[in-house]
Amino acid sequence: MSALIGSVLGRACRSAPSPRLFVRHVSTTGSKAGTASAPAARRRGVTALAGVAVATGAYSLGSAYPPDIATLLYPRQALAPHSRDSPEGIAYATALEREMLALPYLQKLREDDTNHEWYETRPFKGVDTSAPAIQNNLTMGALRGPGHLAVPPLVRARKDESAGIAIVHVGRGLCGHDGIAHGGLLATLVDEASARTALLNLSTHIGVTARLEMDYVNPVRADRFVVIRTELVERKGRKVVVKATIEDLEGTVFVRSRSIFVEPKYAKLLSSGDVLKALGVPPAEPPVGSVQ
Repeated sequence: MSALIGSVLGRACRSAPSPRLFVRHVSTTGSKAGTASAPAARRRGVTALAGVAVATGAYSLGSAYPPDIATLLYPRQALAPHSRDSPEGIAYATALEREMLALPYLQKLREDDTNHEWYETRPFKGVDTSAPAIQNNLTMGALRGPGHLAVPPLVRARKDESAGIAIVHVGRGLCGHDGIAHGGLLATLVDEASARTALLNLSTHIGVTARLEMDYVNPVRADRFVVIRTELVERKGRKVVVKATIEDLEGTVFVRSRSIFVEPKYAKLLSSGDVLKALGVPPAEPPVGSVQ
């Protein structure tokens, strides 16, 4: 038994590593790791700094030029609209009027009308806004002013009244979701623009909306110019059908609509003078042969 135990212990002692070799092995490995750790640490530091720089740059660019979806969900805050008669409100409307008249879109419409088939007018502009009937009107009264419909629309219409193009500025104070024009407002605008084409195709120039169908294609951001295009589809007796679109200045469609307008049976008993003034009639043509 003692011989067997001695033999086992002897083999165990011979197979065990030398304490000196073990210490040397650990020391050698630690030295290599220490030598390699300095470049790795530097690389990690450079990577971290680059990440911070990229994140900072992305944040700055995102703040200055936010993606569309971000501005839809989280629009920039805007101040409350100025009072219509305040110096700030008057200055705002004056600047917006200048901007509208200088739009390249409008200049191109004018330049393309080489055959003089269109005329230009400003609905509501000549209306006395102090009259009680006007102050109680939605688009000429309640919605008129800075941050809302600050300036009268500018309309270019065919002389045969078969089509019209209205340029309208939709203010920041006409939103449903903040920053996005209210869908009900868009329905009002397309109804008003379509009505202009319809009423000028009725003998009495008096009519009511019998039906309005709308497809909302894209959201309309507030505080921008939009274009409402109208086209006469059908005219039959006391009924007129008009189709329309709301677009941006680049032609992106936001809304499509189809409207039916009907002339009331009692329309001949009413005066259409104020209606025509509000719609914006074509300027009087100079007599043939006259010097302009």
